[in-house]
Order: sequence, then C-alpha cells, then structure tokens
Amino acid sequence: MGFRGVLPPRETGGARALPETRDAEEQLHPVPAEVHEVFSHILQLLHGQHLLEAHVELMMVEQLRDDILSQLHLRGLSSAQATVLSYFSGLQELNESLAKQLWDIVGSSLQLVREDPVLFVTAVRIIEREEKIDDTLLLEATFLPPGRPKGWRQKFYQVLQDTITGAHFHAPRMDAEGPGLARHLAALQKDIVSELCVVKDLMVQCVPAHYNILSVCTATYHQALTSHLQEILQEDLDKQGLFLILEWALRVYHSPEMMGHPDLLPEVDVSALGPLMSSELVDQTERRYVMKVKASVFEWMQRTLEVEFKEWFREEEPETDHQGFFQSALPAIVMQMLNENIQVASLITDSLQQKIYNMALEELEAFLGRLREALVQCGKEHQQDRAVPKYYISYLLAVLNNNLALSNSVSSLHSNTACREVPTSLQAALDRMQKKATQLLLEELLLDLQPLCLQLPSRKWLSGSQLVGSMCEVIDKYAKDFSRVRKPVCTLLLAETELLVSSQYLRALLQRKMVCKSREERGQLCQRLLQDATQLRELFRGLGLDRSQQSLEAVFALRELISLKDPALLSLEVVGFITKYPDVSDEHISTLLDIRGDVSKEVRHVVLEMMAQHPQVLPEAYQPIFSTILVPVPELPFCLRKGKCA
Repeated sequence: MGFRGVLPPRETGGARALPETRDAEEQLHPVPAEVHEVFSHILQLLHGQHLLEAHVELMMVEQLRDDILSQLHLRGLSSAQATVLSYFSGLQELNESLAKQLWDIVGSSLQLVREDPVLFVTAVRIIEREEKIDDTLLLEATFLPPGRPKGWRQKFYQVLQDTITGAHFHAPRMDAEGPGLARHLAALQKDIVSELCVVKDLMVQCVPAHYNILSVCTATYHQALTSHLQEILQEDLDKQGLFLILEWALRVYHSPEMMGHPDLLPEVDVSALGPLMSSELVDQTERRYVMKVKASVFEWMQRTLEVEFKEWFREEEPETDHQGFFQSALPAIVMQMLNENIQVASLITDSLQQKIYNMALEELEAFLGRLREALVQCGKEHQQDRAVPKYYISYLLAVLNNNLALSNSVSSLHSNTACREVPTSLQAALDRMQKKATQLLLEELLLDLQPLCLQLPSRKWLSGSQLVGSMCEVIDKYAKDFSRVRKPVCTLLLAETELLVSSQYLRALLQRKMVCKSREERGQLCQRLLQDATQLRELFRGLGLDRSQQSLEAVFALRELISLKDPALLSLEVVGFITKYPDVSDEHISTLLDIRGDVSKEVRHVVLEMMAQHPQVLPEAYQPIFSTILVPVPELPFCLRKGKCA
C-alpha cells in the first residue's frame, strides 16, 4: 500500500489545521494503524533498495509528524507532543535503516561509480533532499522537529573520509623496515593515484559541483598520509626505512609518479595543502637517518681498520699501483663508502646531503685517529722485535701513500665546489697521521745510523775512516725505499732524513766533544768536517734536495768558527753565526770554543757578552737544528772557601 492512499498530502499553505478542543487528540487515534502500514511499506522499499521511493514516503510521514508537532507547539499543547512522538516512533528506526544503507553506499562509492553509479547518485540525491530540508528549517521554522538538522551531507564527507583512511591507514601493523615498508609505500602510491583518478573522472560527475569532491578527497589522502607517516616514524626504523620515508615524502609524493601524475593534472593540486612532513619533522628524521648511517659507517671503517692492521704483519710486501708506489685498498674502501652515502643523501635534500657530508668528515677524522693508534701499536711491537713485521718499512710507506690518497680525495666528496673546504681538524688529523708514519720511519733510520754516529768524533774518524761513507750507504738504501712514496711526501721524507743526519752529526760533535791540542789538529778537524759535509751534501743533492733545502750548511758554518785563525775575531764571527742559526745557545758556543782548544777566558767572556747583547728571535719559517741538541753541562771548578779556585 502506498503512503498516498493512507494520508492526505501536505497542504502547500502550511500545516493541516487541528481541532481546537481536547477531543481533537482522540481524532488521531486511528492514525497509528495507518502509519504503521506505511512504516512497513517503507521498510519493504528499503529492503528492496528502492531508496528514492522509500525516502519520498519517509519524508511525507516526517512532514505529517512535524506539522502536528508544530501545531501543538503553537497552541502550547506540549503534553500531547509525547503522544504524537510515540505514534511516529518508528520513524527513527526507518531513518537509521535508510542512513545505514546510504553510508554503506558512500563507503563503497569508489567501486560503485565504476560499476553502478546509479546507486551512488541515488544516495547523493537523498542526502541533498535532506540537506535542503535542514537548511529550510534552520532559516524559517520557529520549531525544530526531532532529529533535525540531520547533517547528512557532513556525514557523507565523514564517511567518505573514514573509508579512505580505514582502507589504507588503519590496516594491521605492517613491517616497518626494509622490504615491508617499501611494499607498503609502493601500494599506497599506486592506490592513491588510481583512486584519485576515479574521483576525478567519475565521481565528480555524480555529485553537485559545490561538493568539491576532488579537493575533499585529495585533502583527505594528504592529511591521512601526514598522520600515517608520523605514526610510522614513531617506530625504531633502520636507516633504509628512514630513507624511504624521506624519499617518499619529499620526492616521490610530488613527482609525476604520484600527485603530479599526468592523469591527475591540473585538477589535483596539493601545493596549497602544505608539506607531508613539517620542516621540524624532516630535520628530526634526517638527523635520525644520519645517526643510523654513522653507526653503519663506523662499523665498516672499524672492520676495514682491522683488516688493514692484519695486512701490516703479512709475510709479503704491500701491493703496488701501476707506477710501483706502495698502497692498500683502504683509501678506496673508505672513500667509496663515504661517497656512496653522500650521493644517496643528495637524492633527497641538500640539507640531508650536507648533514651526511659533515658526518662523513667527522667519521673520517675519528678513523684517522684510530688508524694512528693502530700504527703506534705496530711500532711498539716492532721495537720489541725488529723482524716483526717483516716488511715494516714498506707498510709504513704504504700508510703514507694511503694518507695522501685520502687527503686528495676528501675535496671530491661534495659535489658543490663551494663546500669542498677541508675542515681544520680533519687536515690536522691527516697531518698527524703523516707525521707519525714519518716519525716511525726516521726512528728506524736512526737505529741503523746510531752505531755509526757513536764513532763520532774519534781519532780514527779524524785520521780518515770510511765512517761517513757507511752512513751514505744506509741513507741511500732508505732513499730507495722512500722512492716508493708519491711526491710531495717523498721529498718531505728526504728533507726530514737530511735534517736527522745533520742534527745527529752535530749532536755527536757537540756532545762527545774532542778538544784540539794544536793548530794542526784544528786543521785536521776542519778538513774532516769539510769532507764529511761535502760528501753528505752531494749525496742529498743527488737525491733531489737543493743546498737551500739542506741543514748541512750548519756543519760548514760551524767549521768556519773552528778554522778561524785569530781567536780575537771570534766575537764577530759568532754574531754572524747566531744570526743565521738563532736557536744556538750559550752552551753550544761554549762547547765550540772548547773544541778549538785555544780560546782564553777573556775571549770566551767577550764572545758570550756579545751574544747577550744580540738576542735572537726565531723567524716563523726557521727550521730549528741546534735547539734539539743538548750539550753536557760543564763541571764547575772546585773552590775552597775564601780561597782561589783550584
């Protein structure tokens, strides 16, 4: 039975007039039976999904109820309202049943607009009818019937948004690391693009334009993704997971692969919705990523260091490059590891690249410190047994080449030439590493030179032994080893070797002083000094060190002081000597005067007084040579109290 056969239609001029006496309430008693028949009919329509017809009859029943309630309200018959509401109590159930079907339809809207858009359009028409009734009542009525306003359009948005969120972002907890997270983000990317295409191409045709359905859905996905990424970031992600989140939010999301997809443009625009991740969250996530990468880099570097340390003790020489220079795989491994992480970070943001770059330099600096400690340990083991490691010198040379390779590679880590300046602390670490390896090499050289230096000075040496010739053989042997190191480190090793030889020669001469007993002995000593210094100077010049780079000139200058025939002129000569070698002390000069064997106390006093009158300041570029030589303190003469010295 249709509703129109039971109850009269609403008069367009207003609510149907009710009797003014109490007996008028009794005229309503037959209505419930008729209304219940209509309720049953509406329920049947709903079950058959004849939603429009069901909604028409439902609206008419609601209209009748509302008209009666309005009249009662106007006449102040509030006691009768409860009776009327009980008559129409079935309306709530029908509304709930209709609403449930509507929200089920809206919840399946993305599928329906592709398969059965009529059902979805029907739901939207019903929602719009209810929205117009709400608007009319809110604007015109002095009395709001029960259940008004229904707000079904707002509910439509809410259900649609909940459907989108529930389908993609409220799923059971997925694997937040590695492949699991990658698959999850890839699925989101694919589904969101696909569903927005459906909204753009189909759903917008099924709803009124003022719904702005594409903008609403776009904003819903955007906001849901923002919350979802924050939830994922609360997990203890590994470095791969953090990178995936950053890459997805900052690069993939806005790319033609997703929200900038050609099928979505130009209608879909997320630029006004703000970023998926706030700048603070991006910075925080980048820092977390950097810490994870740092831990990984440390682990790899430590493993590389352990392998390197073991190689130093191998029973064979280190590998060489195509030019014959000693080397190992350490620089290539370290720099490749750092460079790959920097390059990966550059795919995300400049700020992440800079953070990884800074971390890489810090880790390289720390690694150099640990490498230096390992080198010191190797040196200690070699001191205990010079046969271990077997190729100690060769591996020290390889360390120097590796250090040079690292130093030359640091500047290439950053793609931006303006950001390639090597930090002072890292350069200092590289310098310390080079200095330590050089020191260990010179200590090894010194051990081979010391037995020869102990024979200086002596009568045998003075008479013309091959002592310096033997020293030259040792030096030449080490120089050949040094040639397996790249310049400029090779040149530095030669310069340090020459300085070491010069200082050891002077130290032997000054610490184990030999006093000349005659002019002939002084001449013999000067001749020996000239021959030795010349032989050594020519050796180093042949190895590539010019005279200007040699410290042996101090031996020639010292010889001039000893060969001076007139002691009275010593004060002037000494002033010239200390001007050229400002690190010479009074003790050094006193020792030289003692070696001459012909200097009186008066002349000595004048010389030392002249030195006091001409204090020297070490120039910045000056290479000290005498300050490293300690001479024995002269014994004081024994004196009796109130008497002359013995």
